[in-house]
Amino acid sequence: MKLPPNSVISSEAILLLGGAVGCSFAKVLFSEPVKKFQQQHGSRATYQRMTDAGVGEQPFGPEEIEFIQSRDSFYFATVTPDGWPYIQHRGGPIGFLSVTGGRSLAFADYAGNKQYITAGNLSATDRFAMFMMDYPSQTRLKIVGHARMIEPGEDPRIEALLIPQPNARIERIFVLNAEGFDWNCSQHITPRYTREELEAAMVN
Repeated sequence: MKLPPNSVISSEAILLLGGAVGCSFAKVLFSEPVKKFQQQHGSRATYQRMTDAGVGEQPFGPEEIEFIQSRDSFYFATVTPDGWPYIQHRGGPIGFLSVTGGRSLAFADYAGNKQYITAGNLSATDRFAMFMMDYPSQTRLKIVGHARMIEPGEDPRIEALLIPQPNARIERIFVLNAEGFDWNCSQHITPRYTREELEAAMVN
């Protein structure tokens, strides 16, 4: 369930309104140590009911697809072979992150500083997590899943769904399969605006 801008809502209220942490997202992220902390701090029963009420292996719905494909950036996390988390900011034209299937995403990786930390991490451990932010509306979407890398020309169907960037050479394409996703409460998201958004607001 996507929360309206500027909302502050409790987990119990989300449950009563019919929202839930999707079963797949909770299954992946609610490990036994997490459940122990939830139990110690009084939220375990609520989250268990929310998990039980989830819709399972749900595909992205119209709301998720619209949100994803209107982003011009996101934060992408991978894990090194010895367990260190690594977070990278990715940006591009609106729509550079494409929904390619019911639970699948893809984006092009262009030539850059040649550190290849994300690519190297995914070649060893395919798990990823990502945050997508809409600062003006104080909305964020979390996705966790598995990623693979393909070469340009390896899958023309996926490549045809990507927005090309002029004068940029694709080195590889990241294909992401979501195991789960979840919308977050907007309580602590500070509104921020791009120059284009501010210019549009002043015109109106």
